[in-house]
Amino acid sequence: MAKVAFIKKRALFTSTLDLKLRKKLLKCYICIIALYGAENWTLRAVDQKHLESFEMWCWRRMEKTSWSNHVRNEEVLLRVKEQRNILHEVSKWKANWIGHILRRNCLLQHVIEGKIKGEIEVTGRRGRRRKKLLDDLKERRGYSHLKEEALDHTTWRARFGRGFGPVVIQNTE
Repeated sequence: MAKVAFIKKRALFTSTLDLKLRKKLLKCYICIIALYGAENWTLRAVDQKHLESFEMWCWRRMEKTSWSNHVRNEEVLLRVKEQRNILHEVSKWKANWIGHILRRNCLLQHVIEGKIKGEIEVTGRRGRRRKKLLDDLKERRGYSHLKEEALDHTTWRARFGRGFGPVVIQNTE
């Protein structure tokens, strides 16, 4: 759907408008459509690859750069003065949502923590264990540390706040 929205507004994104304005329009119009409901996603490696390729597709279309021109992704990112940012946005949105849920005492918190058992329990599944919602945030620390930080709003903002994610490189030429 996000690609369709981009194509509908292609004239706007590829116009002679200022680059900063086009980037803001892309982030507020297209990225919101692409990341709708991202707080609840469990991203596999394939999903991450798809998101990053979509992000590069948008930057390439905005710069009118075709794959046949053999321009590397890093060069395209330098032209638009950006870094790959979409996965960090998903992590930030997920952290904000999880922090909000963990600070409340509600049914959703019990479901996320796995305290409520479902009716169907499948045993003996083959392959790797399915990734759960909290696994992305628990990779560095355990769940108890995560919950303590969520209860302290200032600590949570320091860890997953506005500064969470990559910094945009500015060329001063």
